[in-house]
Amino acid sequence: MPKIIENLRDQLLQEARKQIAERGYTGTTIRSVAGACGVGVGTVYNYFSSKEMLIAAFMMEDWQKQLDAMAALPKDQPEALLRGVYEALCAYAAGHQDLFSDEGAAKAISLGFAPRHRMLREQLTGFVLPICKGGNAAFTAAFIAESLISWTMEGTPFDTLYPVIHKLIS
Repeated sequence: MPKIIENLRDQLLQEARKQIAERGYTGTTIRSVAGACGVGVGTVYNYFSSKEMLIAAFMMEDWQKQLDAMAALPKDQPEALLRGVYEALCAYAAGHQDLFSDEGAAKAISLGFAPRHRMLREQLTGFVLPICKGGNAAFTAAFIAESLISWTMEGTPFDTLYPVIHKLIS
């Protein structure tokens, strides 16, 4: 009879996070995660088809938490909304700095960068659109979303950004 392990998926994700932080992308393998969790490699493949999918799973869980936080932001207070979106992006980037700064990870994810970037911009555009006015509201929202992504990656403080964005939405 196979052994039953409670919350194995969560354990695998937690171990993958830990190993990424300690060993980097290249040093983390399905085999190392399986071994640390006391299961066979095949068991891990029952949950995740590849190392990339294992890592994507915990990154998506973290991103969903940020989306939930952004959804709770006040839509009638432009500065609070934009600050909250910016802070959610910063928190996500900081939480995954080990991956974003890892050359091995960058090579592995570069093929899917454009579609994921477009999806991110579209998600953020949805949060920003309610504060944009006029006939170009959709373009303005997308422009602001793209700018927030870029400025987050550069570490530009929100208080430097907001006066520029405020002119776009006024």
